[in-house]
Amino acid sequence: MSLYSHFRISKPSAAKVPSGEVDATYRRLRSRTFWGVTVAYTLYYVCRMTLGVVKQPLIDGGVLTAGQLGIIGSAFYFVYAVGKFLNGFIADYCNIRRFMAVGIGISAAVNLILGLMGLLQGPLGFGSVVMLVTFTLLWGINGWMQSMGSPPGTISLSRWFPLSLRGRYYSIFSSTPQLGKAVSMMMTGFIVAAAGWQWGFLAAAVAGLMGLVVSLIFIADTTESQGLPSVQELSGEETRPIDKKPTRELQKWVFRHPGIWVIAISTAFLYVTQHAVSDWGVLFLQKQKGFSLEGATQVIGLAEIFGVAGNLAAGWISDVLLKGNRVKPVVGSGILAVCSLAAFLFLGGGFWGNMAFVALFSFAFSVVFCIVAGLMALDFVPRKATGAALGIVGISSYAAAGLQSVVSGFLIEGNTVAGAYNFAPVSIFWIAACLLAFTLPVIGWKYLRK
Repeated sequence: MSLYSHFRISKPSAAKVPSGEVDATYRRLRSRTFWGVTVAYTLYYVCRMTLGVVKQPLIDGGVLTAGQLGIIGSAFYFVYAVGKFLNGFIADYCNIRRFMAVGIGISAAVNLILGLMGLLQGPLGFGSVVMLVTFTLLWGINGWMQSMGSPPGTISLSRWFPLSLRGRYYSIFSSTPQLGKAVSMMMTGFIVAAAGWQWGFLAAAVAGLMGLVVSLIFIADTTESQGLPSVQELSGEETRPIDKKPTRELQKWVFRHPGIWVIAISTAFLYVTQHAVSDWGVLFLQKQKGFSLEGATQVIGLAEIFGVAGNLAAGWISDVLLKGNRVKPVVGSGILAVCSLAAFLFLGGGFWGNMAFVALFSFAFSVVFCIVAGLMALDFVPRKATGAALGIVGISSYAAAGLQSVVSGFLIEGNTVAGAYNFAPVSIFWIAACLLAFTLPVIGWKYLRK
């Protein structure tokens, strides 16, 4: 079997499910596939969040500086941006089960190698330059592997769910970043505090292997590959004329659509804000507010649970309460996100006060993120070009996240005097990005939707 045929989208099965069993079989496989991609993508995030947890131990141990960690983080994001773009287009043609499994399998291997390298650093005498080059190279590879997670996850919603259910299920799936971050922050933070930063990477590798097993066991590629009719036939959904066009033509249509690019730019600012908090929040609490590593990871990790609630609320509020209106919840939640982020960055407060600030930010920000970065694009994108839309949004988003990593790292390091950090300049940068993230799509949504 060639590599192309191994990864290409599955052909319809010759064996058909008996008519009396179609509905039950469809619901069972749909549910199994949905929870399979949700759990697998949650574990993807555990494999990408390790660096955010171990920054302070790496700095304190003299292994790497804040500026060097910013370069390493940017390597991940820039590679991820390109990978998200290309893999989004490629995944429209692929078997999502195999595609997703390969990405998380190799991501687990990268974490394993970095953990083992840390354990061998002392005996083998790895210097700072060797650690910087190796971390940058391997974390960049991890960026490519991570870009293979989101496209098949979102494409599975298009292949298995009718439009009437997509908003609610997408809101659940889009909560996987918060779940993954919460698991990573609390699990990895506890392990790193107890055993050292090397064991944080090794724990993430174990989580990645679990994701590989889940992908292979639970995810099904298409309804037709399981002997079922298409999702349109199963749901009684009317097939639009545009949906009958070839995938390549639909991808070109998506690429030329101005609405996708407005959403892509808005999502870029969303990613600056999101990754600022997840990448630097632990360090901020330690240096600016005197938190321990355990306390800082608990604040950032536990607050992510409220992000899950925000994602779930976004689908229900937008689809059910406001009958598909995407703008109203974005405006209200966007204002709340900016205010709570400013409170976290500029006010004091102890453990519970900062927990409240970050929890409120996580909830409100997740509502904006779910609608802008997901539902707005899916509203007008044909099923067969879902991956292309994600690719366009992804390349701008993670290019911005990579830029954020470099800018934030050097803003923090450049404003350090006698070991004391001044986070005011970088805080203004993060708040401005959050403000732009929700105002741009609101201004242009009505025109672009037409």
